[in-house]
Amino acid sequence: MSHARSWRKSSYSGPQGDSACVEVSLAAPAASFAPSASDSAAALVRDSKATRGDALVFSIQAWRAFVASVA
Repeated sequence: MSHARSWRKSSYSGPQGDSACVEVSLAAPAASFAPSASDSAAALVRDSKATRGDALVFSIQAWRAFVASVA
């Protein structure tokens, strides 16, 4: 079964369509493999201008640490 992933664009993105920005998608854990959501959930980050390209994958703990450090 295929599910469409929901991506959110950075709130710091400029109004121009060509501005450099990223999109983030939070990935839920696979219920049959994950003992808890915090163990296997991930944050995926991609370039908003290359949406069919690769995405970087970060653990939720690493993503939260990053967001806290730039907030």
